[in-house]
Amino acid sequence: MAARTPADVEKLRKALSAEHAAVFAYGLIGARTTGSLRSRVTTAFDAHRAKRDQLRAAITARGGTPSEPEAGYSLPIVPSTAAEAIRLAVYVETGITAAYLELVASDDASLRHYAALAMQESVRRSYGFRPVVTTAFPGMSRPTG
Repeated sequence: MAARTPADVEKLRKALSAEHAAVFAYGLIGARTTGSLRSRVTTAFDAHRAKRDQLRAAITARGGTPSEPEAGYSLPIVPSTAAEAIRLAVYVETGITAAYLELVASDDASLRHYAALAMQESVRRSYGFRPVVTTAFPGMSRPTG
């Protein structure tokens, strides 16, 4: 295992901040959905809470202080239909994928592995909500120019 660096703690804190936002968003989505969609949203909510707790533990184990959730988050949409709820879920998962991307660059192989699996899970959830590939590299912005 590579040395535990302050840079790794900061990367973990960024991923944790994204997980806090995902928990918030899925709470909102869950409150505005029903039936099988709500079941899928609840599963995603639980997965993000578990990741949040794992990240908090990893940061503490490395001597860092976990970031705390914000009181609220600015979302691109407050869903009032199933289609909007799905759009927000896909948006959240794309953001989660991007948040773990930096952690994949850690010198610590166990963190790289953890981040790669987290990215796979978020892409799989996103695809489960909307089975369409919109970019070659989910989580990464399209290049400008």
